[in-house]
Amino acid sequence: MATIDLNSDLGENTPDRIVSDDAAMLEIVTSANVSCGFHAGSPEGIRETLAAAVRRGVAIGAHPGYRDYENFGRIAVDIDSATLQAHVEYQLGALIGLASAVGGTVAYVKPHGALYNTIARDERQSAAVVAAVRAVDPSLVLLGLAGGVVLDLAANAGLTVAAEAFADRAYRPNGTLVSRTEEGAVLHDPAVVAERMVRLVDEGTIRAIDGTDVRVDAQSICVHGDGAGSVAMAAETKRMLQQAGITIAPF
Repeated sequence: MATIDLNSDLGENTPDRIVSDDAAMLEIVTSANVSCGFHAGSPEGIRETLAAAVRRGVAIGAHPGYRDYENFGRIAVDIDSATLQAHVEYQLGALIGLASAVGGTVAYVKPHGALYNTIARDERQSAAVVAAVRAVDPSLVLLGLAGGVVLDLAANAGLTVAAEAFADRAYRPNGTLVSRTEEGAVLHDPAVVAERMVRLVDEGTIRAIDGTDVRVDAQSICVHGDGAGSVAMAAETKRMLQQAGITIAPF
């Protein structure tokens, strides 16, 4: 029987910027990528999300990003390697500490937003992220875009890696994500999204934006928590996966 993980980016709310319903998403997903505070979230809000994940038995991942709260970490930053490594180490340390305080354990790392997309193709920034994870805790799994450069670098450095596909994002024929600045980059129909993910697990392919099929080998599926209808999309994806006989479990 096929097995897949469902994850979502959480812990990103602040009183003046509510972007997701963390409590509802934690009822659906099996893994939570929790913000480390640089791109979004507050210490108290992050702690609350971590505590809720522990209560629900949801696996916890650190979700570090560029130090760019204003742009939600979605703008690429030309940052030197030493600074990037220190920033990622700092964020991992903060989340590990908060998770420990509420009885939880951080199991993996999934970089956020523009950092995530950059290290899918940029070896220099990938190396800095890999070095940070190894320095803080080499037992942490690195979750990244299927086919991304960072996964190869991390595996060669001795880290355990897992590959991810996106339920609600459009793909290019080369397996990269369509930029959010382009029309059609984000999918909104729960039924369409769910059907795509069932096919992904069954066949290992996703239909690209040009109509061709892309081979994607993934152990986890991300449904973003910060979009309109995210909870409904995640719930429908989970329902259809289970209806197809697919087990939902942490990767």
